[in-house]
Amino acid sequence: MNAEWSESVVTRAQRHAALGEPARLAIIDRLLLGDASPSELGQELGLPSNLLAHHLKLLDQVGLIERSRSEGDRRRTYLRLRVQHLTGLAPTPLRTAPRVVFVCTHNSARSHLAAALWKRHSTVPAASAGTRPAGRVHPRTLATARKHGLSLAPARTSHIDETLRPDDLVVAVCDNAHEQLGPQAPDRLHWSVPDPTRTGTDDAFADALSDLADRVDRLAPAVRPPGGSDD
Repeated sequence: MNAEWSESVVTRAQRHAALGEPARLAIIDRLLLGDASPSELGQELGLPSNLLAHHLKLLDQVGLIERSRSEGDRRRTYLRLRVQHLTGLAPTPLRTAPRVVFVCTHNSARSHLAAALWKRHSTVPAASAGTRPAGRVHPRTLATARKHGLSLAPARTSHIDETLRPDDLVVAVCDNAHEQLGPQAPDRLHWSVPDPTRTGTDDAFADALSDLADRVDRLAPAVRPPGGSDD
C-alpha cells in the first residue's frame, strides 16, 4: 500500500479526529439545525469562552464550520456548518413542537419561502411572521414560489405578536429578526440567510430559496408533533 495517503483521505481523517471529542460533536449537532453566535453556543452547551474558542478553532481548521458577519448587529458573527464536508451524519429527532413559525424582519420573503418549503417536508404545521412586517409580500417572493411550485396562500404579512402561540418552535431566518426577538421565544433556532430583497435580483431570491431548502431538509426529520412517532 502506498504510504503517501491522498489528500482527501488525510482531510477525512482530520475531520474524524476533530469529531472524536464530545464537545466538538455537540457543537456540530447544534449547528446541524441552525446557526449560532459563539456566545450563544457557549451558553447552550455550558462551555467557557476559552474552551469554546479552542474547539471552534479546531473545527474551523478542518473546514467544518465557517463564520459570517451579522446583517443586523455588525459586531456579531454567526457560526455556520459546512454541511458539504460531512457524510452520513443526519439530525436525530431533537424537538417536539405543535407548529413551526418562521420569522424574518419584514415577513416578505425568507419566512414565507421557508414555511412553504416546510409544508412539503413535514406534517408539523408551519406559519410565518415578521418582527416589523412590510405592507405586502415581495413580488419576487411570489415569482420564485411559482417557479418552484410552492404555494404561499395566503400571501400576506403578519406580526409575530399576532401569530405566535405557546410551544411554537420559532426559527428566525434572518440576523435582524433573531437579534430583535431578544428574550422573546427563547427556545428558538436561527438561520443566518442573507436578505434577497437587498439586491432584489432573481439570483438573490434563488440563492435564498436554495439555502432555506437545504436547512429545511435537515431540520424537518428532527421535529416531531407532540405525541408523534419516529416512524
